[in-house]
Amino acid sequence: MSSTPAQATSATRKRPFSIPLAVQILIALALGVVLGLTARAFSLEWLTVTLQTLGSTFVSLLQATVVPLVFTAIVVSIASLRNLGRGPGAVARLGGKTLLWFATTAFISVLIGIATGLISNPGRGLDIQPDPAAVESLAEREPGTWLDFVTGLVPSNLFAAFAEGAVLQVVVVSVLVGAAAYSLGSKAEAFVAVNRSVLEIVQKVLWWLVLLAPLGVLGLIGRAVATYGLGETLAPLARLGIGVYVACFIVLLGVYPLLLRLFAGVRPSIFFRKVWPVLQFAFASRSSGASLPLSRQTAINLGVDRTYADFAVPLGVTTKMDGCAAIYPAIATIFIAQVYGETLSFGDYLLIALVPVVATGASAGVAGWFTALTLTLSTVGLPLEGIALVLAIDPILDMIRTATNVAGQITIPVLVARSEGLLDDKVLNSTEQHLLDPRSTDSAAQDVADKADTDGESNEPEGASPADSGKVGTSNGR
Repeated sequence: MSSTPAQATSATRKRPFSIPLAVQILIALALGVVLGLTARAFSLEWLTVTLQTLGSTFVSLLQATVVPLVFTAIVVSIASLRNLGRGPGAVARLGGKTLLWFATTAFISVLIGIATGLISNPGRGLDIQPDPAAVESLAEREPGTWLDFVTGLVPSNLFAAFAEGAVLQVVVVSVLVGAAAYSLGSKAEAFVAVNRSVLEIVQKVLWWLVLLAPLGVLGLIGRAVATYGLGETLAPLARLGIGVYVACFIVLLGVYPLLLRLFAGVRPSIFFRKVWPVLQFAFASRSSGASLPLSRQTAINLGVDRTYADFAVPLGVTTKMDGCAAIYPAIATIFIAQVYGETLSFGDYLLIALVPVVATGASAGVAGWFTALTLTLSTVGLPLEGIALVLAIDPILDMIRTATNVAGQITIPVLVARSEGLLDDKVLNSTEQHLLDPRSTDSAAQDVADKADTDGESNEPEGASPADSGKVGTSNGR
């Protein structure tokens, strides 16, 4: 039987000795631990510096693409909502549902954080003095206030906001520009087309950078282990760290899967199989922004309509931080109160529960937990100097916080997409995974060839056209 052109193409593309990028990341993570322990055991400063340079350079490269990605993705996605065949009211409902789920899961997360803090009593009986260097570093930062947060939403200089990487300000501008393009319709087609082209270019660059993920993970994990060890340096703050990890695991492994099962009919096994690679990356990189391209593709792999994913996931990166802006401020506030011998009232706990939910948008960007925590501490009247106590172990805690953030940023689009009829069950239940493969584009021909790399044959239904196999919902491939 002669082979078809598609099969011949797949055969030529097949890489029999290739290692999946997700496996490469796992190998790099293990190697990073070994190198970090070696650098720590033998005081190899040059190795620690090399690992730090490797990891920080990789994250910097990814973060350099975040602002153009967020702006173009939001503008294009909002303007393209017309392709969903829905009126302005339906689009507003879609955005409203997204924000409502953001707030609901943030509130659930902060309650779990409070409960975990009360049970573990992380600061009880500890006599810890802030590290002088940490206090000095803290003094250089401006504590977050409600006025600063509100006024900081709108940039006074658009170009400065882009240059400084003020992601939240970029999001506000992007939403306004996208809404204007949506309302102008055909008059804004040329503008939207330019942004769509830039978006595709940025995404291509990002996929190239993702190929370097194993090197980045090796450096990030290696440096963390070399600097902080595997646990022996965490004894004074062990209960705080354990509390944060336990609370994040409850949300990550319990709350999100339960909500997906109850409201979207998604089995936890499917969800975790598809989000596992991006969770690994988020854990190692400690950056929701750097994980954005992977998070977006994961949401699409879970069947979320591509146009809606392009809107909801970037929005979630800036306003959906259950780990940094909900769980962590709750536990850390209880920890600091106990260390300083302060007794929290019922009203204080109520504020701890509400403040992070309202201020979750302030968690966007680097060290977003700092803003969320200072807002919480200021609201309940606790000394901001207490933040210096947790700075030493923040990199360790930030790993699980970021993984939780990213999981939430993927979960909510799935929930809303199901309720709005924008979830493709065929894609959701597919075993194909095009997350970490830079060749995975909107082209169905690529999908067929990639499938051949793993199974040796295509499972496309007979008679299906390439255009049909690339669609998700009503606008996938746009």
